[in-house]
Amino acid sequence: MAFSFPIGAYLFFNSQIGDDISYGYPWSGFEFIKHFGGFEGFEIADVFIVAWVFFLVIFTISVLGPKKNFLKVLSKIMAGSYGAQNGNYLVQTVKWFSILIVLSEITDIVQQEFGIKTAPPPFENDLLQFFGITISPILEETAFRLILIGIPLFLWYSKKGSVGLFFKSLWNPSSLPIEDSKKAIILVVIVGVFFGLSHIISDQSWSNGKFVQAAISGIIIGWVYYKYGFVASILIHWATNYLIYSYGYFVSSINEIPVATAFSHSLLETIEILFVITGLMSIFMLLIDYRQKKLEV
Repeated sequence: MAFSFPIGAYLFFNSQIGDDISYGYPWSGFEFIKHFGGFEGFEIADVFIVAWVFFLVIFTISVLGPKKNFLKVLSKIMAGSYGAQNGNYLVQTVKWFSILIVLSEITDIVQQEFGIKTAPPPFENDLLQFFGITISPILEETAFRLILIGIPLFLWYSKKGSVGLFFKSLWNPSSLPIEDSKKAIILVVIVGVFFGLSHIISDQSWSNGKFVQAAISGIIIGWVYYKYGFVASILIHWATNYLIYSYGYFVSSINEIPVATAFSHSLLETIEILFVITGLMSIFMLLIDYRQKKLEV
């Protein structure tokens, strides 16, 4: 994961994936500010740098906390102490991201058997696509997790109208005194399905085959947000976008091949296999943990 940061920066500022479009291309996201005068406008480089630094900070937080650093928790897991995994954001990120990949692969295989194809939205320029992929987790996590899940959870479960508790619960909903989680789980599922629909309903969306994959992703990321907080959930979303495509575009740029072809390269296939193995191990660990809890009851 850490290597994707310099790779992404190289792709955006030093590669030729944008052809005639460079990082100096104007970004129209805040065009309305021009009406106030004295504003020349943002370039996509400005927004990319802000997003890149934001995710670097989030990644650093995930390595160090919330209770234990990544290496300490990983060493305990390797020693067979599966219960120690809850002490670190990055461990949860890798675990649930790997599970997401396994479920996405299974979904894709099943859908192909029924002739359902998953086609990405059309993009005329690879640099602009990479830019959009980089910033979309921030926008979508704000909308689908913080607003559609975080705020309702605060309204349902908070016992006092504290501003501090409000922001703390948005950062990590587990800080709320949630005794009955049924409403929370139903909300996570509904928002996850809505997240899936949002990927196929516009003219510039994925094909309909993306719905199930995106809905599963939305439910998993929503569950992670509910259980472990914003750091883990947005990192999973970042991994499905920036992490995967940074390696894809890197292989595409080095070998001068289309990015769609790059995903069949041995490097990308090896990374995918590693995540699938990790995902299967994570599912196995979840089953062991569930069985132990049932025995304790």
